[in-house]
Amino acid sequence: MSANEVTVLIGKKPAMSYVLACLISLQQGQNVTLKARGRSISRAVDVVQILKNRFYKDLKVQEIKLGTEMLKGQDNRDVNVSTIEIKIGS
Repeated sequence: MSANEVTVLIGKKPAMSYVLACLISLQQGQNVTLKARGRSISRAVDVVQILKNRFYKDLKVQEIKLGTEMLKGQDNRDVNVSTIEIKIGS
């Protein structure tokens, strides 16, 4: 990751919190990578759509990576969790 790139980890906060974090970085000329897993994946997609439709009409989705992580569940069993990384910039 270069100095011109920022990572935003998507969690349980409202989507607009992450939109604001992305806006600040984008206005400084940085590329942003949104990372989410599990149920937060839909929130990451929502953040990108809000940015594209309301704030940056020329926003480019540069790359999307999909994956799976193996985590330990509550009963100590292995659980597969989906992941997504969305790289955006102008």
